[in-house]
Amino acid sequence: MTALDIGSNAPDFTLPRDGGGTITLSGLRGNPVVLYFYPKDDTSGCTQEAIEFSGLKPQFEKLGVKVIGMSPDAVKKHDKFKTKHELKVDLVADEDKSIIGAYGLWVEKSMYGRKYMGVERTTFLIDSDGKVAKIWNKVKVPGHAAEVLDAAKALKA
Repeated sequence: MTALDIGSNAPDFTLPRDGGGTITLSGLRGNPVVLYFYPKDDTSGCTQEAIEFSGLKPQFEKLGVKVIGMSPDAVKKHDKFKTKHELKVDLVADEDKSIIGAYGLWVEKSMYGRKYMGVERTTFLIDSDGKVAKIWNKVKVPGHAAEVLDAAKALKA
């Protein structure tokens, strides 16, 4: 479970982004933001998720909604990932995992009986005032971006 609930203030951040520069969440106030957290660039689920969000980016933009992906990968890795898969969404790097932790998503995971720490795949829809409007925990990737788009449409309605 995340450390946040619907109606909570989304923890602010300023993080380096793909292509250079930074993104500051509070700097995007006035418009909704989709902030999706994913474990690792260039893995099958993370790639599919980024491709689906990229494909729907024009529809999110029509609503005035910014889509941002966040993982602990470095900016250089994001740049390669973005180029390789022709991704259109912005990717930010939280290498020290401080923001991932602030959202309650640096968790113990288990695969094939081995326990390790990792990012819980989770998406937040943040309203134009910077409050959490919707949370998708333990995301299953197929169709997820479309579901988020529907929620963004409802938020703007």
